Amino acid sequence: MSLEIVDVSVHYGGNKAVSNVSLQAPLGRITGLIGPNGAGKTTTFNACSGLLRPTTGTVRLDGHDITHRSPAARARMGLGRTFQRMELVNAMTARVNVALGAECPLVGVNAIRQVFSTGAQRRAVEEATTGALELCGISHLADRTVGTLSTGQRRLIELARTLAGGFRLLLLDEPSSGLDEEETEEFGAILRHVVSERGLGILIVEHDMALVMTVCQYLYVLDFGHLIFEGTPAEVQASELVHAAYLGSEAVEVAVP
Repeated sequence: MSLEIVDVSVHYGGNKAVSNVSLQAPLGRITGLIGPNGAGKTTTFNACSGLLRPTTGTVRLDGHDITHRSPAARARMGLGRTFQRMELVNAMTARVNVALGAECPLVGVNAIRQVFSTGAQRRAVEEATTGALELCGISHLADRTVGTLSTGQRRLIELARTLAGGFRLLLLDEPSSGLDEEETEEFGAILRHVVSERGLGILIVEHDMALVMTVCQYLYVLDFGHLIFEGTPAEVQASELVHAAYLGSEAVEVAVP
C-alpha cells in the first residue's frame, strides 16, 4: 500500500500553487515533504487528503484512483491526517480525546452507532484507545485533562488519536510546531517506533530540519510549487540546489542515521 500523486497541479485562478508534482509515500517509511513557506506543501497535503481537488493530475491510494473521492471516503480507505493547528477538546481527558479517533470510523458509516453501539464495538474502541496511548508512551496521561498538559504532550495525544483510527497512511502537517528541542527529539523517536511497530506509512511536512533528517528515509523538496529535488536525507544535504532554495548557505549539517 502506498499514497501516490502523479503530475498534480493546483491552480487558483492565474496562480499556480502546485505544478506537476509527483511523489510516493509507501508503508514502512517516513517520507518528508520540505520547502520554504509558500512552496505548496500544505496545498499538496490538501490534494492528498481530499480537502481540495487538483486542477490536473491523479491521486492514488493502494493503487486506487481517489482523485475525486471525499476526505471521508479516503479516511475509510486508510488515509489519516493531522493539521498544523491542534484540534483537541481541552475540557476532556486524554483518553476521551484519543477515543474519538476510534469512534469516528463508526460514525462515518452510521452516525447512530455512536449512540447505540454494541458491546463489541465499545470494546474495540477501548482496545484501540488503550493501544494508541501505549504506543505513544502516554498511558500515564490518560485521565489528565488535555487543557492542563504541555504542548509536547498534546501533540502526542493528537498522534495517538489518529493511530486509534486504524489508518495505515498518515499525513502529518508540521507536528513538531510549538515543541522544544527535547520534546521534538522524543516525538521523533515515537514516530520511528510507531512505523516499526505497525508498519505504517507517514508523509510529513516539517520545518525542523533536525527532526526531518533524523526520522525521514526519503525527502521531496518543493519550491514555488515545483518539485526541485528528491532523495535521501544525505543526498538532500549535499544538494547545492536545495541549499540555495531552502536550507541556506549556512545551514547546520545534521547527522543522518
